[in-house]
Amino acid sequence: MKKVILITGISSGFGKQTARLLAKRGHSVYGTVRNNIDTDAGINVLIMDLTDQESIRQTVSTVVKKEGRIDVLINNAGMHTGGPIETLPAEFLRLQMETSFMGMVHITREVLPVMRSNGGGRIINISSIGGLMGLPFQGFYSAAKFAVEGFSESLRMETAQFNIKVVVINPGDFHTNNSLNRRSYLAPSGPEDIYEAQFRKSLEIIEHDEGKGWDPEILAKKLIRIVECVNPRQRYIIGSVDQKLAVMLKKTLPGKLFGMILASHYGIHQSARNLDHAR
Repeated sequence: MKKVILITGISSGFGKQTARLLAKRGHSVYGTVRNNIDTDAGINVLIMDLTDQESIRQTVSTVVKKEGRIDVLINNAGMHTGGPIETLPAEFLRLQMETSFMGMVHITREVLPVMRSNGGGRIINISSIGGLMGLPFQGFYSAAKFAVEGFSESLRMETAQFNIKVVVINPGDFHTNNSLNRRSYLAPSGPEDIYEAQFRKSLEIIEHDEGKGWDPEILAKKLIRIVECVNPRQRYIIGSVDQKLAVMLKKTLPGKLFGMILASHYGIHQSARNLDHAR
């Protein structure tokens, strides 16, 4: 059955591929961008800024005026900061939280009354494996995604009475524009920055993992099935075997041991004292 779908952030990556495939399936697709873009036929492009509540209200109002309803909201848009927690400029961490979490909250709150009045709907929140474990030098990205996790759990319980289903997607590494975009949000660093050497070493590993990640179309095809199925699961972890194993190990191993494994992957230097305590 044709659905009216609002998806945020369709200029590239997951959003672009998902909007394209949904439109091909015959759904009525509305996708948001900050700046106008050329896109496939059948996709209605809306200019919206997640940090501007009035922009969000106008976007939702436009879809409702044209369609009378919103069946599916896909909260995809966000940003990705990188840098040491201690030295990353405050304006970057505020932008991270306002875009990746608060923006998602505001658009969800605008859409909820629409879904309630139409007897239900589906909200799909794009989190990350980084929302299930804190990643080094991506602390505020992980914090935003951890917030998405808690928000989604609470929302799911509160809206169940209105036939609104809440689904969380946890992607692993995909080959998107994350690496390129992150460079715009690096903390100024130099020889005087005590985190400089470790940060650069870990960032090289992070970008290597992303560079060999899966094609975004793989996730987009999965999202199509989630949109169209009758009873979706509450969570989908979409990534490599190693990434799914990491999620399982986080749940089963002692915290210190898992922390050592994760730190080792990212080339984090462990002091002898920390290693002794973990034994």
